[in-house]
Amino acid sequence: MTNHRWTIVVMLFMATTVNYLDRQVLSLTWADFIAPEFHWTNSDYGTITGLFSIFYAVSMLFAGKFIDWMDTKKGFLWAIGVWSFGAVMHAFCGLLTAGITAGEWTMSFHGARQAIGTVGDVSLVVSVSVTLFVFARLVLAIGEAGNFPAAIKATAEYFPKKDRAYATSIFNSGAQIGALLAPLTIPFIAKAWGWEMAFIVIGALGFIWMGFWVFIYHKPEKSKKVNTLELAYINQDDATDATEGRVKADENAGKKVSFNKAFKYKQTWSFAVGKFLTDGVWWFLLFWIPAYLSSVYGLDSTQSAPHVFVVYAISMISVFAAGYFPAYFMEKKKLDPYQGRMRAMLLFAFFPLLILLAQPLGG
Repeated sequence: MTNHRWTIVVMLFMATTVNYLDRQVLSLTWADFIAPEFHWTNSDYGTITGLFSIFYAVSMLFAGKFIDWMDTKKGFLWAIGVWSFGAVMHAFCGLLTAGITAGEWTMSFHGARQAIGTVGDVSLVVSVSVTLFVFARLVLAIGEAGNFPAAIKATAEYFPKKDRAYATSIFNSGAQIGALLAPLTIPFIAKAWGWEMAFIVIGALGFIWMGFWVFIYHKPEKSKKVNTLELAYINQDDATDATEGRVKADENAGKKVSFNKAFKYKQTWSFAVGKFLTDGVWWFLLFWIPAYLSSVYGLDSTQSAPHVFVVYAISMISVFAAGYFPAYFMEKKKLDPYQGRMRAMLLFAFFPLLILLAQPLGG
């Protein structure tokens, strides 16, 4: 039997890794490199990250519908293409700020920094630069919102129900790997070649991924890399159960559910509430822990890299465990898939509370 489905998981994992690398560039460069140039305060950075979160949340409401409309392959290409373009856009915010505030239209990042330094009206520099970064974050958010809907759809197309939780945990770990790699790479790129190059180098990874996706991904039934045995394994949920004399396939499979109707299902609300209670902690760690270490302990982005690495490493280990527990509850406790996943989510919802125990250790 071929194993092309695992190649797809690797691609999804890499896309999610790039997704979080792009998201992390700003949080790892703003305090040491960007803020001094544009005279930003914590409030300015908070405004940018807050609006990004809103853009991302709103975009997520429509991303799934877009992926369904475009299909998995094209939808994912559009998503990663848009967010990679948005990531690279950040690098040119300094050039535009220099042109608008100082009248110096240059293609030199160093020249732009010098021009901005001559502007006497600091509030103008802050206003223009924040506006430009907000726009770049808007483009980034719109594209990044498509990653998880597309990855989940690809997983559903390539894996039977019993394997989807594990496959999802693998590609989802890309978020932690991306967050893990970010402090080990981005600050050093910014220190060596400037913060602009950090956005360009990391943003370019998405365009490289697109080149591989075009040739690797096809629907299982149309892929030349999927043989008959693997296709039968993938479609096992649709097979007829001879012992019960009925088809196992979900009667609702393939039927479209309207946006409004989705809120009538308890599964929708359970998932939404769970994400609401836990995602805030993760996003706080993504956006603010580098600045926190800088402000409280005086560590620059390169010095704080090992500490940030440890935080995200713990998160990565937890993700792999998250893929194990739903399967454990289903196989050992004989729960149905929904109950198994909800019980696992409840268990992990308590973990962020452990952060409170770390406060006395900070001195």
